[in-house]
Amino acid sequence: MNSRKILYQFGYRRSPDQDQLSPVRRPVIVIGAGPVGLCTAIDLAQRGVPVVLLDDADRIGEGSRGICYAKRTLEILDRLGVAKACLEKGVTWKLGKVFQRDDQLYAFDLLPEDGHKMPAFINLQQYYLEHALVERAAQLPNLDIRWRNRVSGLKRRNDGVSLAVETPEGSYNVDADWVVAADGARSALRGMLGLDFKGEVFEDRFLIADVKMKGDFPPERWFWFDPPFHDGRSALLHKQPDDVWRIDLQLGPDADAKAEQSPDHVIPRLRQMLGHDAFSLEWVSVYTFQCRRLERFVHGRVVFAGDSAHQVSPFGARGANSGIQDADNLAWKLALVLLGEASEGLIDTYDIERSAAADENIGHSTRSTDFIAPRSAQEQRFRDAVLALARKAPFAKRMVNSGRLSMPTTYETPLSTPDGDTWSGSAHLGAPLPDAPMLSRSGQPIWLLEALGGEETIIHVPNGDTLPNGKRIVVIGDDLIDVQGLFAQRFDATPGSTYLVRPDQHLAARWRHATPPQIERASRRLRDFEGDRA
Repeated sequence: MNSRKILYQFGYRRSPDQDQLSPVRRPVIVIGAGPVGLCTAIDLAQRGVPVVLLDDADRIGEGSRGICYAKRTLEILDRLGVAKACLEKGVTWKLGKVFQRDDQLYAFDLLPEDGHKMPAFINLQQYYLEHALVERAAQLPNLDIRWRNRVSGLKRRNDGVSLAVETPEGSYNVDADWVVAADGARSALRGMLGLDFKGEVFEDRFLIADVKMKGDFPPERWFWFDPPFHDGRSALLHKQPDDVWRIDLQLGPDADAKAEQSPDHVIPRLRQMLGHDAFSLEWVSVYTFQCRRLERFVHGRVVFAGDSAHQVSPFGARGANSGIQDADNLAWKLALVLLGEASEGLIDTYDIERSAAADENIGHSTRSTDFIAPRSAQEQRFRDAVLALARKAPFAKRMVNSGRLSMPTTYETPLSTPDGDTWSGSAHLGAPLPDAPMLSRSGQPIWLLEALGGEETIIHVPNGDTLPNGKRIVVIGDDLIDVQGLFAQRFDATPGSTYLVRPDQHLAARWRHATPPQIERASRRLRDFEGDRA
């Protein structure tokens, strides 16, 4: 039992490209209408780039799959126009608890401070997110989604890519300046280019079940080591919308995947955990996982994003979150290149930055997996010792690893201008900006990230300094008012402080007192990178 009812279905529609005598050339074709492909296409379209999005299916709703979306991902979705719908439907949470047997080892708060528009996490079935993204895509006239269009062939060229596409009415060819491969873990495009993943494959099997029931559990993340209802293994419980609960049970490497998905096996396990049988099964699957990635994410004019580029274990909710952050990193760069405002080498910084993010996520994911499912006697002894100490020693609680939850990557990147001054606060060079509540010039409440949007922006705290012309400048105290003082606190802002913000809202440069030439050089640095165009 590994699927559920289809919630949303979309009809095949013949494209005008199919009636042309020679292939039509498109600026960007995105392959795959999952969250990563949809976010990439929407972001590009919002930046004025015409986009074609191809998907070989015609439906959404076959299993919950990813459910946990982190604060930074929600900020990206907000800029793309879908966060409101996700927040209204999703289950908001920030607290987690870790147990051994029946004893709580510790609890954690993922967002202990106020003054942020987005929560630490929401839980939302992936099909609801995808539906919100499809509805947003339909509002953009320069975004063309083509359902039941399967890419069957690919030819790389120096100035673009040629694709062969199969449809219910036959095949056609279409050319693109750039192709974004967001076609998932079993990426057909990766196979067409003969590319392999490098990394680890883990043998442990896990049961994942979405259970419909009325439950008294709070909206928190609960994780058990060696629970009394599942001896010697691990368990995870999460609340989703619609009275659906995500349950994850470790089975071990020798479990029979087919047998374990049978209701005859699943229902007794869940009854033992929940203490009752007043539930129904929405979706069940047994999975293993990998921590692997492509050596390079950019291959000429073909760019890989999301699971087609990298894979991690589900512990820590790093899969969909990192994939959407891939889209956030890529779209503005591709738009600048296509609009003639940046050199093609800028796309190589996508590989530099997101490869580093993938390595960071794979590292966290591998360490979590080794702690949750030890593969050697030495790892088992270490895990047992840490859990025993965690009952008494605060330092050991920090060593308990039930899945380090997704955080955005701070880029060490050639696009950043190194700091020449000393800074404190929570804003860090190369990282996404921390949000802060502000007032607009008219006195209306507005959030900092909401005001910045997706453009390169200079934020300036005035003191009479001269600023360059022709730049988008937001002046604190004029355009935005720091009514609670949180901007000053988080950015360590003093009179004269100036910040250059990338189109993806990462901090590119900052100065205590900037000159126009300094700002111009830092801005050019965001566009003029010359990489190795292999």
